[in-house]
Amino acid sequence: MVRAGAAVIFVPVTEATPAQLAPYVAWGAFLLAFVFGAVGNKTNFCTMGAVSDWINMGDTGRMRMWLLAIAVALLGSSALQLAGVVDLSKSIYQGPNFTWLSYLVGGFLFGVGMTLGSGCGSKTLIRIGGGNLKSLVVFVFLGIAAYMTLRGLFGAFRAGVLDPVALTLAPGQDLPSLLAAATGVAKATCTAVLAAVIGGALLAFAYASRDFRSSFDYTLGGVVTGLVVVGGWYVSGRLGYIAEDPQSLQEAFVATNTGRMESFSFVSPLAFTLEYLMFWTDKSKIITYGIASAAGVIAGSAAYALATRTFRWEGFRDAEDTANHIGGGLLMGFGGITALGCTIGQGITGISTLALGSILTFASIVAGSVATMKYQYWRMS
Repeated sequence: MVRAGAAVIFVPVTEATPAQLAPYVAWGAFLLAFVFGAVGNKTNFCTMGAVSDWINMGDTGRMRMWLLAIAVALLGSSALQLAGVVDLSKSIYQGPNFTWLSYLVGGFLFGVGMTLGSGCGSKTLIRIGGGNLKSLVVFVFLGIAAYMTLRGLFGAFRAGVLDPVALTLAPGQDLPSLLAAATGVAKATCTAVLAAVIGGALLAFAYASRDFRSSFDYTLGGVVTGLVVVGGWYVSGRLGYIAEDPQSLQEAFVATNTGRMESFSFVSPLAFTLEYLMFWTDKSKIITYGIASAAGVIAGSAAYALATRTFRWEGFRDAEDTANHIGGGLLMGFGGITALGCTIGQGITGISTLALGSILTFASIVAGSVATMKYQYWRMS
């Protein structure tokens, strides 16, 4: 839908120009993120909390919820791929450049940062919606560090030291392509088999726990988060796809910061949100998928908090608490950009493409968080 003077004109998506498609992508991202923010607040979906529950209390409920989200995202995204609705190879995750050192270092530092900062990027946005001023500080420092890693001082180290240490996997770094190249079996068949086996195993593990099965919130949080990621692929990779951009005469994905199809991730979008706010009057800046998703999570969380009267202002306890959250934000900003994503961006969205780098990053994030928690426990005792 576009406005022409006082009239409202409906333009079919298949015939729309990039400028006309951009609102569809932005609003689609916002609405999906709004749902995620509200459900994340209600179910206390938190990847850092999942690791903490597991390490400190032996409670695997929220970890199983995270794994359920991965399973749902993987099965749904693979279904879209096999149906020809989207092409996941056109995301940032399945490329042949396997920057393993960046995945390891970035993921580990992100895990350290999310532990110090009381949550990952998505949890930071959910907490802001609930009135947490500490998370607002984390947002700012995470966004600044992410931007510095994309285009500034930290980026020089990332591009000059970490990213060059890489392997080139000619078929692509996703497991279906690697398996197809090794066996000669069609990639579509490999995708279907791997998605069914891995997704099925994760579902079986999640629901093997009686406590998990008895909690509606666990299922709600896992299923909705996974479906939101699937919906994100559809919005960006289908609604926002143009086979031939009138200006470049090449295929394009509208309103994404990477220029490729995107789903949910919460590191670079925070950087671009700050940039958009600072350059508000610059008409060349538009609300992208990532910016809209960050706003949507905050709005959804705030709506739930206000509706249930759980909105509470919360500030820092002392100077050490402040330093931990600032440091956590900086580490998440650097680590998330270096590893190409966060607990959502790589841990769910990336794994939904079966990318090897996403799996490695997921393990590194968990390792960084576990190491930090162990250190904190040792320090206290």
